[in-house]
Amino acid sequence: MTEISFVIPGKPMGKQRARTLKTGRSYTPQETVNYETLVKQIYIMQHFARQLEGAIEGEITAYYPIPQSAGKKKREQMLSGQIRPTTKPDWDNIGKIVCDSLNGLAYRDDAQIVECVVKKYYSDMPRVEVKLREAGSNG
Repeated sequence: MTEISFVIPGKPMGKQRARTLKTGRSYTPQETVNYETLVKQIYIMQHFARQLEGAIEGEITAYYPIPQSAGKKKREQMLSGQIRPTTKPDWDNIGKIVCDSLNGLAYRDDAQIVECVVKKYYSDMPRVEVKLREAGSNG
C-alpha cells in the first residue's frame, strides 16, 4: 500500500484564475505562485522523489482560522465541526491548487487522480492536510 501524507501550515488558499493584461498576455497571480511553491517545498522536504503510480485517490482537509468575532458558544460549535466554513476559498479551488502543485512530483500528471474528497473545517491551527494513495490500496 503506497500512501503519502503531509501538512501545509497556514490559512487554506484556493487556486486563483489566470489574469489577462490589456496586451492579451496571461499570467498567474503571485499569491497563487507563492502557495504552489510552498506546497512543492513541503512535499520535497518530506517525500523527496516519491511518486505514486497509476490511479490515485486523494483526501484534502482544509482547516480555516476561527473568526475573531465568533463568541464562545459559536467558537465551540466551530471547533466541534457543528459549524463548518461556507466562505471562500471554494473546496474545488483548494483541491486544484494542491493537485496542480504536485504535478511531476507526487505523480506524473494530476489526470491520474480518479477520486478526491475535499473537506472544510475550523481550527485554532489553520492548515491543509493532504493524503494521497494509489487507488485500490486500503487505508
